[in-house]
Amino acid sequence: MRIALAQINTTVGAIAANAAKAAGAIDRARAAGADLVVLPELTLTGYPPKDLLELPAFVETNLRALDGLAARTSRPGSPGVIVGYVERREGRPGKGLHNAAALIQGGRVLSRHFKSLLPTYDVFDEARHFDPAPSVQLADFEGHRLAITICEDFWNDRLYWRRRIYSTDPVETLAAQRPDLMITISASPYAVAKPRIRAEMYSRATRRYGVPLVHVNLVGGNDNLVFDGRSNVWGADGRLLAEAPAFAEDFLVVDVDAGTTGRRPFDATLAPEGSEAEAGEIYAALALGVRDYVGKCGFKRVIVGLSGGIDSSLTATIAADALGPAAVVGVAMPSPFSSAHSLEDAGRLARNLGIEYHVLPITPVYEAFLKTLEPLFAGSGFGLAEENLQARIRGNLLMTLSNKFGLLVLTTGNKSELAVGYCTLYGDMSGGLAVLSDISKTKVYALARWANQAGERIPRRSLEKPPSAELRPDQLDTDSLPPYPTLDPIIEAYVERHLSAGEIIAGGGEAATVRRVLGMIDRNEYKRQQAAIGLKVTGRAFGSGWRMPIARGTWA
Repeated sequence: MRIALAQINTTVGAIAANAAKAAGAIDRARAAGADLVVLPELTLTGYPPKDLLELPAFVETNLRALDGLAARTSRPGSPGVIVGYVERREGRPGKGLHNAAALIQGGRVLSRHFKSLLPTYDVFDEARHFDPAPSVQLADFEGHRLAITICEDFWNDRLYWRRRIYSTDPVETLAAQRPDLMITISASPYAVAKPRIRAEMYSRATRRYGVPLVHVNLVGGNDNLVFDGRSNVWGADGRLLAEAPAFAEDFLVVDVDAGTTGRRPFDATLAPEGSEAEAGEIYAALALGVRDYVGKCGFKRVIVGLSGGIDSSLTATIAADALGPAAVVGVAMPSPFSSAHSLEDAGRLARNLGIEYHVLPITPVYEAFLKTLEPLFAGSGFGLAEENLQARIRGNLLMTLSNKFGLLVLTTGNKSELAVGYCTLYGDMSGGLAVLSDISKTKVYALARWANQAGERIPRRSLEKPPSAELRPDQLDTDSLPPYPTLDPIIEAYVERHLSAGEIIAGGGEAATVRRVLGMIDRNEYKRQQAAIGLKVTGRAFGSGWRMPIARGTWA
């Protein structure tokens, strides 16, 4: 059977546009002589549709779009289609909706298949809206017995996972019915190391059941999530037969029976941890997330505050690569404590990237604020209020330029700073998208070095000088924080691996430092819940997948 894998980039809520993409894939598959074209999970609504599913008219529009695609398959030579959509479940207790896949051909829906396992961990909240499938069954298609599953249904293999979340395994149930081919449609977001897990899981499953697998994944950015694509085909012996590229739309046609395609599998799936390949993968994910967030929210240009430091330099570089230099505006806002070399580095970066660049000194505004506050500040020394005032002036200037010219402000803080609260509310946290909020400071340097592979774009001095907020004379980040090579592993252990202070200390962390850092993380939850939305690229990012209370006591 000749199958087309349509790896498309959908937009949440844009049902007509998503259906048009699906229709284009059907036409392309017909021209390629494909028997079947497969599209991603929730193609018609986009993923995740969240509380749009509470609107009956939204669900109805998606069902009409499905009818339109079905009608399209009545044309002579049209292939069969597997497409993700939302199905109503009426007349029974429950939420009343299914995350569904339809197999359509000849102008009608041949069968409907519902997702069994509804994730409610990390960024997922599907049980809020959907009911699980009451049962699973094979689909008959032109003499082939197809096991059609949806994303999470494939992630509960008892022989792969040491700890399983669910008590049932839909794939195992379907495999017992002796399918000829397994097909899974997905909206599986990218995270570091996740491509390796997917590959291992699919390879083991196909070897275990002796059945080939076609996997089609969504690509593109939707809010904080980035979907990496990498749709692929696996032989019954566990070999990877074909794979679409990461972070780009693609259309891949595979003869599953012969196990052949005109394209070799990509090696990027197994990028080793900490390698240049992994840095490039993360960089590509961030660039796609920026491009789609900006475009899908209707912005044309972005603005970045340039300090001459590594974080703002990397943010601007990613934005220039994602959107093109003409779409990026950089603004340096030196204060009385800004060094001459920082302003030089900001200007050099802007010239290297070819972006629009302006300098707005904030000293007059800063002094005016201090003069206004002088009666109330009298007798107190210079401190955090005076430091943070500079950041808030800069945030106000950027947001005012945003309002005036329709620019989206990209914040530049990294995960390390956001974790411990080394950031200023209504200052450097002001903006519409936090590009680096899931990137530790040490990883920021790795990505910056990767961005400079083909030549210096981020000035060398920005990479080499000690990190500093430059909000007081001779300030260094290490005045307030442990060195980042010490800090970042503690943050990673607590936030991403859920280890306690005792466990981190037992693993080699210095006790006082560990307890201090964890206290800072806990105390600064109130800041994070007011932060700009950030792009998720690790297993646990701050944002929708991190749901910690603000007002709480100490439990350990």
